[in-house]
Amino acid sequence: MKWIVGALLLFVLAVVFNLGLLAFAMYALLGVMFVNRYLAKSWVENVSAERECHRLAVNVGEKVAIHIELKNEGRLPIAWLLVEDMLPRNALIYRPPNLGVEGKRMEALMLPGGGAKTLYYQLQCNRRGYYQIGPMVVETGDLFGLHRRYRVLTQPHFLLVYPEVVPLSGYEISSKRPIGEVRMTYRLFEDPTRIAGVRRYETGDPLNRIHWPATARTGTLHCKLFEPSTVAGATILLDFHVHAYPKQHEPVRSDLAVTAAASLANAVYQMGQQVGFATNGRDAADRIRQEGWDYDLRSRKAAQKAAAMVDASDRLRPVVVETRRGADQFMRILETLARVELTDGLNFSQFILEMSGRLPRDATVIAILPEVDATTAMALGNLRRGGYAVEAIITLYDDEEFAQAAGKLLAEGVGARQLKQREGIATLCQNYLYAQ
Repeated sequence: MKWIVGALLLFVLAVVFNLGLLAFAMYALLGVMFVNRYLAKSWVENVSAERECHRLAVNVGEKVAIHIELKNEGRLPIAWLLVEDMLPRNALIYRPPNLGVEGKRMEALMLPGGGAKTLYYQLQCNRRGYYQIGPMVVETGDLFGLHRRYRVLTQPHFLLVYPEVVPLSGYEISSKRPIGEVRMTYRLFEDPTRIAGVRRYETGDPLNRIHWPATARTGTLHCKLFEPSTVAGATILLDFHVHAYPKQHEPVRSDLAVTAAASLANAVYQMGQQVGFATNGRDAADRIRQEGWDYDLRSRKAAQKAAAMVDASDRLRPVVVETRRGADQFMRILETLARVELTDGLNFSQFILEMSGRLPRDATVIAILPEVDATTAMALGNLRRGGYAVEAIITLYDDEEFAQAAGKLLAEGVGARQLKQREGIATLCQNYLYAQ
């Protein structure tokens, strides 16, 4: 715009002072500028793109093929075009990257009038997550570089990469008391199928509890004593507060916690028991931009910002998959684990306080923690004193740090196990967590 104002001013001065050569030069310059401005606008408005992904839900280690068809819907050829199919920064910054790129997702090219160009690349899914693919950002302009135009093309696709599930060993599939089942420490509920003994009849005892053989043998009324009921299934609580995961260990340590949660959920589900999941992390789907796309942008940075996913989330509610049985229960947990991200919302003690009224008492509470402080230990201890069966898995590498963390939990009556690496997940539940 400044170039146009300056050229118009010089043209007026040339006409006033009868400077014919200068007036002709400014006239020609203005003509070139207006033509170039028209061409840049026409080129950016006539280009279109269509992306095709052959699948949008995959497992770790699999590849996803991306095809993009670019078209020039105008009659005029486009002299130059810079296109880039956007990927989130957190998918590319690690080594190896969460999404490895094979092929070209960015290219400079020319398009004849009515012409088309196909881009092809593959994504190697190295880590679980929920990733935005696209949209495509395009840049073009006139031949002199005076006018540039930017535009966001195509709607984005969202790729869901499921976390790895490690088969667990150390328990029998046919066991009558499989993983996740512990004996309650007091008689809140009784199991009428398990007789623990007999006692003398007391006033108020129901008649269906009378043990008739003992009554006949002794000549006085006796009642049955039943074993306390057992807790079947598990509710997995995952601490995903960002301050608990040092950056130097990321994303390996958080992925280890997610893999452990997915593997435990799968084992409990395979046994036909109820299973649930809750975390203080955030769901990646919550931070997707909702306002729509701006198709006429003035800078490349603005185009990239418009194409990106929202970086912040003010969500303070836990992400919860209710504890229950069902054919699709494990897949709901797996999808939630794929999307969960670290957040600075609720810390773990606040999360426990929020969840305490929603946890079923007939399922073991298994907490997966990156660290344990006094408030975390007290929060889990309060759950145990409230009648829940509680155990903890701590993903600490250092044995001394684990000993300190486990000591805090043991002081509250909560058992703990250490998980250092992926290979330890398979044996995590050998001789697992039987409360006395």
